[in-house]
Amino acid sequence: MRRREGLVCLFSRPTLRPSPRKVSLLGRREANMAARWWLWCVSATVAVALLLVYGVPSASAQRKKEMVLSEKVSQLMEWTNKRPVIRMNGDKFRRLVKAPPRNYSVIVMFTALQLHRQCVVCKQADEEFQILANSWRYSSAFTNRIFFAMVDFDEGSDVFQMLNMNSAPTFINFPAKGKPKRGDTYELQVRGFSAEQIARWIADRTDVNIRVIRPPNYAGPLMLGLLLAVIGGLVYLRRSNMEFLFNKTGWAFAALCFVLAMTSGQMWNHIRGPPYAHKNPHTGHVNYIHGSSQAQFVAETHIVLLFNGGVTLGMVLLCEAATSDMDIGKRKIMCVAGIGLVVLFFSWMLSIFRSKYHGYPYSFLMS
Repeated sequence: MRRREGLVCLFSRPTLRPSPRKVSLLGRREANMAARWWLWCVSATVAVALLLVYGVPSASAQRKKEMVLSEKVSQLMEWTNKRPVIRMNGDKFRRLVKAPPRNYSVIVMFTALQLHRQCVVCKQADEEFQILANSWRYSSAFTNRIFFAMVDFDEGSDVFQMLNMNSAPTFINFPAKGKPKRGDTYELQVRGFSAEQIARWIADRTDVNIRVIRPPNYAGPLMLGLLLAVIGGLVYLRRSNMEFLFNKTGWAFAALCFVLAMTSGQMWNHIRGPPYAHKNPHTGHVNYIHGSSQAQFVAETHIVLLFNGGVTLGMVLLCEAATSDMDIGKRKIMCVAGIGLVVLFFSWMLSIFRSKYHGYPYSFLMS
């Protein structure tokens, strides 16, 4: 027994009892840890419950959302089959364009086509917009990814007020997700309103490529045929005397007309397709000169062509006054007229330049 007791005493250690103070500290620590664990469990349970209730939509809510989207797409497709450009008022715009859900883009033209508005640019832009919408509607790549719509000021003035718009026409892309950004508003004054330019802008914003197909226009071929017929008739009538083909004055006049047309911006008009002029639908004020150096109106090119022609005519009169064999009186009149034309039209030309390039320091007479 002693040996057994000795073995027990050799391999076992006496039990240490903590003091009452240590026991109280350990109890408090365990109580704090239990309280923290309980608080964390409650917070996690509440967070999961809120996520299940508000974060994850129920099956019925998801089904309802899909039904609303399907109804909107079906309605738009039905209207598009009847008319490629859908006319919208305030209610249709808010329900089909602004309100979610939406998985399609809508290209909206805000315009004023009523006769009392007298917006010539709106009519021209509407024709190009109709050509673009028809090209997309009858294209083999037609889908429900993009729709074309129009809001007239007299039919949806509340939409203009909601978007803080005060000019027409204006093209805005309402994307499938989110609100329109800065690039979703078409730069009409810079690009013009031709269907091809709007199609390039749509391709940049929506990745939808539209091949513009214009209706056949026989005016150009007819005019070309008429011009060739007139030239052929003159050549036939003067077939015995072809000296007029070597007339330097005629060729010089033709070359001068071509140079004036090109320097006034006619080729730019052909490429960009800008409006003829701009009329404010609220004030009725018509602008024939564009205020930016990056764009121009068709009327502006005609004015510049007239001014360049006046300057050229003045220079021709000065050259004739200096080289002709007429009497001195007529030569003086031609010289005074030439100087007057150059000064007058060059002054007007410089005034247009100053109005487009703000801050240009130089002027000449009436500038």
